[in-house]
Amino acid sequence: MHCLRCHREIEPGHKSVALYMFAQTVGIRPRQKSTAQRISFCPQCSVSLAMGPPPEGALNMAAWDMMRELVGSDPALNHAAWEALSGINGLLPATGTEGERVPPQANGYFEF
Repeated sequence: MHCLRCHREIEPGHKSVALYMFAQTVGIRPRQKSTAQRISFCPQCSVSLAMGPPPEGALNMAAWDMMRELVGSDPALNHAAWEALSGINGLLPATGTEGERVPPQANGYFEF
């Protein structure tokens, strides 16, 4: 399995978000149903997509609404995204504990 957005491999049992999509006829006999397609997103992409601007297209909007509902309903997905980001060596060092300390520059930000 791979994340649809960033193509990062998602191992079985690893944290991710899966959207299942299928089509089904309504009001037509006999009822027909397509096979379900699984679309996977890593936690980082899930949170990023949910907090970003709405995409264009009706199907994209429907998926985006579902993703926003998941991200907003429980902080576990946000925690999983931050765990994965902080696990990448040197990407998010804790201020003053890791990495090279960069002196403040003019027109920069203040470090408290």
